Amino acid sequence: MNTTRYASGSESHACSKSRASSLTVACCSGSRSRGRSRFPIAAREKFGHVTNNPDLVTPKLAALHFYQLALRAPVPPASSFDAAAAGRGKALFEGAARCSTCHVPPIYTEPGWNMHTAQEIGIDDFQAQRAPDQRYRTAPLKGLFTHAKGGFYHDGRFATLMDVVAHYDATFSLGLTAEQKGDLVEYLKSL
Repeated sequence: MNTTRYASGSESHACSKSRASSLTVACCSGSRSRGRSRFPIAAREKFGHVTNNPDLVTPKLAALHFYQLALRAPVPPASSFDAAAAGRGKALFEGAARCSTCHVPPIYTEPGWNMHTAQEIGIDDFQAQRAPDQRYRTAPLKGLFTHAKGGFYHDGRFATLMDVVAHYDATFSLGLTAEQKGDLVEYLKSL
């Protein structure tokens, strides 16, 4: 088995590399027996054991990733946010609110392995349990205004951006004022 180690904080994960429909997939589900119990249909169908020779996809993944990162996010209409408040919110985003720790400009997600446990972000792990690595990814924030319907966060659990900001303020004991929270929301709307 070909394995790669990924590190996140103080943790390290061994991920088996397998081929599925010519696409390299990092299973990251620990032992094969645990993977069988979590993903019985995939195990029964041997999705983790499919190989294609020659592999026509893996050599193209770096170029695909570059292309994806080069795509420009939609720009919000100028009238959809308060520019002065967004300016103050940017200073908070990069400073006291610590948002840029995970949502790193200019892509506004984490470079590299951008996954977090539910405990790290202060929510339950219901959705994360469905993923092979049982984690949530740091969602990119550019073009966030296009997600205004259906709620925010990984599963839409927060109805508004203010709800998201309030969650992180409470989870990380940031001590933001109501005005600072509003400024941060305006900055998020400006991305």
